[in-house]
Amino acid sequence: MDLDLIAKECNLTDESDICSVVEKIQSLDEIYERDNLVKIYNYFLTVSENSEILINIIQCLDRLRDNSSLTPLLDLLLMKHINKDKDEFINVRAMCAKAIGNLKDTSAVTPLLYCLNNKDENYKVRLSCADALGRIGDRYAVAPLIEVVKDENEKSVYVRETAASALGMLGDIRAVDPLVTILETQKGIWNKFTFLKERVIEALGKLRLDDNERVFNALKNSLVDESPQIRINAIEAIMDSDNPKSVETIRTCLVEDQNEEVKKNALIALYNLIGREILDEVANGKDFSDALKMEAVSMISEYEEDENNDE
Repeated sequence: MDLDLIAKECNLTDESDICSVVEKIQSLDEIYERDNLVKIYNYFLTVSENSEILINIIQCLDRLRDNSSLTPLLDLLLMKHINKDKDEFINVRAMCAKAIGNLKDTSAVTPLLYCLNNKDENYKVRLSCADALGRIGDRYAVAPLIEVVKDENEKSVYVRETAASALGMLGDIRAVDPLVTILETQKGIWNKFTFLKERVIEALGKLRLDDNERVFNALKNSLVDESPQIRINAIEAIMDSDNPKSVETIRTCLVEDQNEEVKKNALIALYNLIGREILDEVANGKDFSDALKMEAVSMISEYEEDENNDE
């Protein structure tokens, strides 16, 4: 293949009609087989300097997910061949990081960490790199991600949130102490740390450390957080654990929490843990709200419908 000729036929360097260029790029999959498409798109990444066109090419490569694309994607992430203003390519580079993460190639860990640890880098690029590190799954990234989560001087709490989520994906026990510490120390409610705590709880739930009392107690204490979403996340994490205190702890939310959405999630969690009996208890009980009773009745109907279908 003459890659330069194909680029010219697609008018790749003609920025006067971007829509036309994108249409020509997208039509290539009707002409070439997968391996040749990958080669073409990889080449296009090295010659185009238009952000809209590059985004389209990255999307095409992300669908194909061939490891030969790693080098051109990393070069673009690191802006090796582009001399324009970096701000113009923030979304391009964030999308590069996402595509790199989907390749799950461990050789990408070091350059991704380079971007993540650069505090002068745009936060969108950094959080995309953190997410990519979680998707790749290399334990080498655990310690640097922990440092990001712990860093109270970090300018972007979004980066810390994504790093916490990445730690959950990595599932390494080293993440437990710093994650629990955040729940234990961040007592300020309805502030910029609310979403960070949500991500931390989700990560702890994924770690599934059922016999760790410190984790369970941190999750239990989160059930009195002023944020309903944090309480819901904590209920889900406790439900997913095999801790013998799970049912009793979630039942307290069902009875005492003042938020109906939290109560509904507690009901669902208890149903998953102990089955139909909790639905009957709520539907026929005197101490539950009408809204919660209606939720229980609706779930009973679904339960009976599923049983009839099984028969």
